[in-house]
Amino acid sequence: MPDDAPATARAEEEAIIVIDNLSFSYDGGRTAALRGVTLEIQAGLTTAFIGPSGCGKSTLLRCLNRMNDLVEKAAITSGQIRIMGHDIHDPKVDVIELRKQVGMIFQKYNPFPKSIYDNVAYGPRVQGVRDKAKLAHLVEDSLRKAALWDEVRDRLDQSALSLSGGQQQRLCIARTIAVKPKIILMDEPCSALDPIATARIEELIAELQEEFTIVIVTHNMQQAARVSDQTAFFNMGELVECGETARIFGNPSVKQTEDYISGRFG
Repeated sequence: MPDDAPATARAEEEAIIVIDNLSFSYDGGRTAALRGVTLEIQAGLTTAFIGPSGCGKSTLLRCLNRMNDLVEKAAITSGQIRIMGHDIHDPKVDVIELRKQVGMIFQKYNPFPKSIYDNVAYGPRVQGVRDKAKLAHLVEDSLRKAALWDEVRDRLDQSALSLSGGQQQRLCIARTIAVKPKIILMDEPCSALDPIATARIEELIAELQEEFTIVIVTHNMQQAARVSDQTAFFNMGELVECGETARIFGNPSVKQTEDYISGRFG
C-alpha cells in the first residue's frame, strides 16, 4: 500500500460524496455532458456548483441520486460515484433507498395537489409509518425545520397549492426532510422566487446545514458566495476548479474561474 494511503483513506472518510473520474453522456454517447470529473464533497457543509448554462452542473447533481436513470439514452460512460462509502451504481443498491438518503429540491416548486399535512406525511407513510401521533410529530418537526410551521400550523388541512411560491418551496423542503435524508440536493431552488422569498430560502439553507449536507446548483454568483462553504466551478462539462468559497471568489487559482466570476463570460 502506498505511503499516502492512510491519509487518502481519512480524506474519504470525511467526504460524504466521492466522485471519481466521472464522464456522462446523453444521446447514447453522442453528447458528452461531463468529462472526467473528480470531486469530493464534505459532510456537514454546503457546496455550490456554479458555471454557465450547459456546463454540466445540473447533470452532475442529478447523477448523485440517479435521477438521470430516468432519461432515455443517458448514462455514465466512465468513473464512479460513492456516497457514504458505497458505489451508488452497485447492482445491490436500492435506488428508492438511495433517493431517501439523497433528497432533491427542484428549480420549480412542486407540491402535491394534496393538503399541507399530506404533502409532508407522504414520504413517512410510504415508508410504513401509520401511527397518527408519530406522523403528526414528523409533520410538525419537518415544517419547523423548514421554517414554515408558524405560518401554516392552523391550516394544515388546506391545499398546498394555496401557499405562496416561497412557502411552496419551503413545503417541498419539509417534504424532503420528513424522510430524514443525509444529503439534500438543490437545483436552483430560488430561480422562480422573488427576492424576499429567496432571502428566506437562503436563511433556511444556513439553518439546515446544521443537520444535513447540502449541494446547490445556482447561476447566482452572489447567492453561491452567501450560502456555500465550498464552490465548484464547471465549464463545458469539466470541473475547472474547486475550493473554499472565499478563496474561489476572492483569489481563484485558474484564470477561467476569475473570468467567469467577474462576468467576462457566461
